[in-house]
Amino acid sequence: MKKLPFLFTLAILAHGTFAQKQTSGWTNLFDGKSLNGWKKLSGNAEYKIENGAITGVTSLNTPNTFLVTEKEYGDFILELEVLMEDTTSNSGIQFRSHLNPAGNNGTGRVYGYQYEIDPSSRRWSGGIYDEARRDWLYPLGLNPAAQPAFKNGQFNKVRIECIGHNLRTWVNNIEAAYVVDTLDAAGFIGLQVHGIKNPEQAGKKIYWKNIRIKTSNLVPAPHLKTTYVVNTIPNTLSDAEKQSGTVLLFDGVSSKGWKGAYKPGFPEKGWEIKDGLLSVLASSGAESTNGGDIVTVKEYSAFDLTFDFKLTTGANSGVKYFVTLKENNPGSAIGLEYQVLDDKVHPDAKMGRDGNRTLASLYDLIKANKQDRFTRPPGQWNTGRVVVYPNNHVEHYINGLKVLEYERGSQAFRDLVAISKYKKWPNFGEAKAGRILLQDHGNAVSFRSIKIKELK
Repeated sequence: MKKLPFLFTLAILAHGTFAQKQTSGWTNLFDGKSLNGWKKLSGNAEYKIENGAITGVTSLNTPNTFLVTEKEYGDFILELEVLMEDTTSNSGIQFRSHLNPAGNNGTGRVYGYQYEIDPSSRRWSGGIYDEARRDWLYPLGLNPAAQPAFKNGQFNKVRIECIGHNLRTWVNNIEAAYVVDTLDAAGFIGLQVHGIKNPEQAGKKIYWKNIRIKTSNLVPAPHLKTTYVVNTIPNTLSDAEKQSGTVLLFDGVSSKGWKGAYKPGFPEKGWEIKDGLLSVLASSGAESTNGGDIVTVKEYSAFDLTFDFKLTTGANSGVKYFVTLKENNPGSAIGLEYQVLDDKVHPDAKMGRDGNRTLASLYDLIKANKQDRFTRPPGQWNTGRVVVYPNNHVEHYINGLKVLEYERGSQAFRDLVAISKYKKWPNFGEAKAGRILLQDHGNAVSFRSIKIKELK
């Protein structure tokens, strides 16, 4: 048997060899000496046993390779330890996952939820990815406090809880990700060796050991109220969201909590509430010439705002915050704006300065530094997020990726305002509190799952 490198041998010894004993309620998925109960799928990377650990070895020019359980699991708590040699690649642990036999040109492709193992400088270990399907569900940038938890060069403790619709992860006992999702109720568990094309990454090893599962008498671990929750069920609040103080700004069936920007009540035309969607209807493509903007009845100062939006081709809209309505200007009401735009078709994407009118940007002020893989085209749902902290630090996100940040009221902020369309309004964007606004720009755009948590 080939010997492990000295560093990794020490890591295995320091954490103890595989424990054969069963503890109350737990079942071992790995006996420490064989791959009984497991099978290899999709790729041609090697899996073997070394020093009481399942060892995956990277191989050039083969698809992602998975060692998966022969049995499927629904609700469970899974614990194991993992160590990865290469810090330039990544790996993962599949759960509630499946095989598409037709994938990879008939060799099969694994898809489903994945616990990310990311030893790179990005530090997304513990995030939740949807392998070969929806991409990222919970990039760990949504929980910066957990990013330092994974330690390179040593075994790390993994915990995954799947109880009902709640999917939760931990890294070395630090809560990492929390997703509420309904797509898969059961599936196999798998260990991934990622496909590689760089010869320098070939032959690198990933080690898994002390793999155990519990499937009955499941008690969720305590949840930190500060851990952000991604809930993909439209217009609902999970128990965790309710406990953190998050509330729905749109209940899915009525205009409660909203009114026209310069109207006493909700617009009589131009907006539609149907099938759980709050939609602005298409008109001439001009600002506020049909139903007009709508705003929250309540004002907010520091908050965490999340909203789903779906564009039609070429559409333009926006979500504004710190809207005071004091300007009483014609057209759209004034406020800091999270741009909602079809960048590929609408001409506004090429206007402004250095791309500061593109999707998820702070309109006319700061460009969103986003990746194409984190945006979805018209006809599909995107999730926007704006966080305003009590110290006036502001962040914009799209589909879980932070794309810009700034300090509201800082000199740098005021310098940007001075060269923008907002320069004529004194103290623009610096109100102590304001309303949230959905913009009528004359194009059809739908919203749902609009939620807010006030920050203290």
